[in-house]
Amino acid sequence: MNPGHAAKPHPPRRHLRAVPALVLAASLLAGCATNNPQDPLEPYNRAMFTFNSKVDKAVVKPVAIRYKDVVPTPMRHGVTNFFGNLGDVWSMTNDFLQGHIVTGLNGFMRVGVNTVFGLFGVLDISTEMGLYKQPNDFGLTLARYGVPSGPFFVIPLLGPSTVRDAAGTGVDMYYAPLNYTTNETAVRNAASALHLINSRANLLTTTDLLEQISLDPYIFTRDAYLQRRRAHVKAVRSEGILSPGPVDEGGDSGGELNPDAAAPAVPAATLASSALPATPAASAAVHSTARP
Repeated sequence: MNPGHAAKPHPPRRHLRAVPALVLAASLLAGCATNNPQDPLEPYNRAMFTFNSKVDKAVVKPVAIRYKDVVPTPMRHGVTNFFGNLGDVWSMTNDFLQGHIVTGLNGFMRVGVNTVFGLFGVLDISTEMGLYKQPNDFGLTLARYGVPSGPFFVIPLLGPSTVRDAAGTGVDMYYAPLNYTTNETAVRNAASALHLINSRANLLTTTDLLEQISLDPYIFTRDAYLQRRRAHVKAVRSEGILSPGPVDEGGDSGGELNPDAAAPAVPAATLASSALPATPAASAAVHSTARP
């Protein structure tokens, strides 16, 4: 080698060895993100999921962080309980619509006890008495009577759903109990905003965890949502008219379409966070949205 010329540097071999692994990982991700029979609307869904996530990060999450820093924990618990009591009214209504008499009576007792003795729901006395919350909605009512789910569908600003559940969400919003508690639009809108921010503040830790553990947040959220929803559909379809039946147990799926077929298993500990919409509190606040 000519001593007058410096040796030409060679690229580090460990970097070269990493290239095939990166290519393989990219190929696997591409394969997972396309041609999924449960998600024929994936191009739209991914775009809307990204939009919802950006809205959340730019607006909702920063406000929720500030809200959590300023408002004391006992007060936030009271806000959560108050809106939860209103949600129980609609859950109870759907229990009766589905013919689940015992579950509906449980909801009726919850609302009555918390409203009368819990300062209009600010205190959750019912849970201490063994009257546990059993959320329900009109999408599950449609499923109870055999309406198929249709494909996965991300609702603008509200997050993951299916075509059937999106239709149910519209009914949930229109008949939200908060809409009938006051005629003042400004009050309803302020209450809806409070519910949204309070719900988002309650979910800050779980959504941060989701961002850390998920390689593809869209796929993780989609699969977890469908699996959790499938469990709820099985419960409402298998529960007899006079049997209480736990929410997350059930039998035959009753002919549900692709979203109720076998889906990738998701750890139970992550279901609560992974089933959240891209703007997590948006769907939680759906029951307090002002009626048009």
